[in-house]
Amino acid sequence: MNPRALKPGRLALCVAGAILSLAACSDQASQQSAERKVDSAVEKTQDATVAAARKAAELAEKARDNTKAYFESPEVKRDVAAAKDAVKNAGDALTAKTDDVAITASVTAALARDPELSARRIDVRTSAGTVQLAGPAPSTEAKARAETIARAVKGVSSVDNRLEVTATN
Repeated sequence: MNPRALKPGRLALCVAGAILSLAACSDQASQQSAERKVDSAVEKTQDATVAAARKAAELAEKARDNTKAYFESPEVKRDVAAAKDAVKNAGDALTAKTDDVAITASVTAALARDPELSARRIDVRTSAGTVQLAGPAPSTEAKARAETIARAVKGVSSVDNRLEVTATN
């Protein structure tokens, strides 16, 4: 075809068609490039996620192993045993203190039932099962009877009789 033979309207139409074809190719190339970039980004994200999951699993396994080793270590076992003994000793001390309080109350109640001793102020103290009696006693017999009464109470291991015989008029 002779270019001069083309009419200006046809020439414009051909040029416009060529431009649109080039633009379409360019848009199609841009779209394919964008799709490749998105696919590449998705693939990189998946790879990073898999790598992070593997690392997290490794760290969790290491933490589990370290924790297990820590709790199985001789130091921790020794500390646990010491804590266990401390709790037991505290419980034993509390039981002993409770027993001493109960013994003191029982001895005081028993002395109060004795007509000759009940009017007297006798101080009763108990420590580890040993009862200490202090204060006035009207006679040597009453002093001895107070000791006998105290020894008869359950849990009393010994009696420290510090009662003083005082003469009453």
